[in-house]
Amino acid sequence: MTRLDTEFVRAQFPAFDAPGMAEMAFFENAGGSFACRQVIDRLTRFYRERKVQPYAPYPAATAGGEEMDEARARLSALLNVAGDELHFGPSTSANTYVLSQAFRQMLQPGDAVVVTDQDHEANSGVWRRLGDAGIEIREWRLDPATGILDPEALARLLDDRVRLVCFPHCSNVVGHVNPVVQICAMIRAAGAASCVDGVSYAPHGLPDVAALGADIYLFSAYKTFGPHQGIMVIRQALADRLPAQGHHFNAGTRTKRFTPAGPDHAQIAACAGMADYWDALHDHHFGADAATVTPVARAARVHDLVRAQETALLAPLLDYLRARNDVRLVGPSDPALRAPTVALETRRAPQDLSEDLARHGIMCWGGDFYAQRPLRAMGIDPDRGVLRLSFVHYTSGADIDRLIQALDQVL
Repeated sequence: MTRLDTEFVRAQFPAFDAPGMAEMAFFENAGGSFACRQVIDRLTRFYRERKVQPYAPYPAATAGGEEMDEARARLSALLNVAGDELHFGPSTSANTYVLSQAFRQMLQPGDAVVVTDQDHEANSGVWRRLGDAGIEIREWRLDPATGILDPEALARLLDDRVRLVCFPHCSNVVGHVNPVVQICAMIRAAGAASCVDGVSYAPHGLPDVAALGADIYLFSAYKTFGPHQGIMVIRQALADRLPAQGHHFNAGTRTKRFTPAGPDHAQIAACAGMADYWDALHDHHFGADAATVTPVARAARVHDLVRAQETALLAPLLDYLRARNDVRLVGPSDPALRAPTVALETRRAPQDLSEDLARHGIMCWGGDFYAQRPLRAMGIDPDRGVLRLSFVHYTSGADIDRLIQALDQVL
C-alpha cells in the first residue's frame, strides 16, 4: 500500500519554514489549516498581475476570469459535481445563511426541518430560526454519553412533512464520521433534501459528493489548505427550485443565484491552487497519469492515502488519552471511526492548558468552538469549553510524540 510521503507534503507548505512557526507543532487545524504553496502563488500572482474586474476584453481581465473559471471547473470535477453546482462565498456560515433565506421563501408553514444538536452553529442556528416563519423544527439528538447520532432516531422523525434534514459529516468537537451515504438515502426515501456540513471532514479528504447522495454539501476552503472562502455544492434539481438570492438580473445564472454580493475574485482564482495541490499529491504518490484517471478517481486515491496517514497518527494519541483518568475524550476512541479532531474535557481550564502547551511548542486552543449545543448536550459547560487538538495529513509522527510529551507536562 502506498504510504504518504510526509517530507514531500510538508515541502508544499511555506508555513513550516516561517520564523516562529517552524519551531512549533500545529494542532488547531480544525480552526483553519496552513495554506499550500500553490494557493499562495496563485493569490500573489492575481494581486500582482490580474487585480482588475475579470472577464473584460483585455489580457489581465481575461486571465483573471479564466483562472476563476478554472477553480470552479477543477474543484467541481474533484467533488464529482457539475461546475454550475459549485458556489463560492465568504464563509460557510455566510453560505448557509443565504441558503436558509432561500428555503424560508420556498417552505410553507407546517413544513418541517430536522436539525441536530451535534452541529457547529453554522449548520444549526440559521435553520432553527426558520421556526419564526412557522416552519416546524425537529431535533435529531445525539447520544449524550458518546456524542454519536443514531440513524434510527432520525427515522422516527421523518414523515411527509419533512422537507430538509441538516446534519454534519462529522462534528468539530465529537469527531465521529457520520454514515452520510446511509443517512442521505433515508432522507431521499422520505422525500426530503439533505444538507451536509462537511467543514470538519473535507480537510481529511475531498468527498465524492455524488456518491454521498447529498443535495447540499458545504465546506471551508481556508480549512482545506486554501484561501478564506466558503464552498457550497447545491445539486441542480434543488437549486432550480430555490428562489434566487442574488441580484435580479443574475437569477438566470446558476452560479450567481446564491451570491448576494460580488465574489472575491482573487480568492476564488486562488482556489485553483487547492486542485493543484491535490493533483501534486496524486502524481507524486501514484504517478502522473492524469490522462487516464478521472479527477474524482484521483481525489479518491488521495482521500484514502490521507485518511490512512491520519488514522495511523491518531491511534497513539487516543491510546495515550485512554490511559489517563484525568481527561474525558469526546466522541469515539477508535481512530477508524473519527476524524483527527480530538476534544477533551479536562480538570484544568482548557484555556489555561492551551497557554501552557504553547510554552511547550504546541499550537492549540480551548473554548466552545461554536459547538455550544453538542457540548451542552453531553453535559459539558460551554463557557468552560474543551481543549481541542486537531491535525491533518501534514502533521508528522514527531509532532504527535511532542504533543504527548507536552500533555504529560501540563495535565
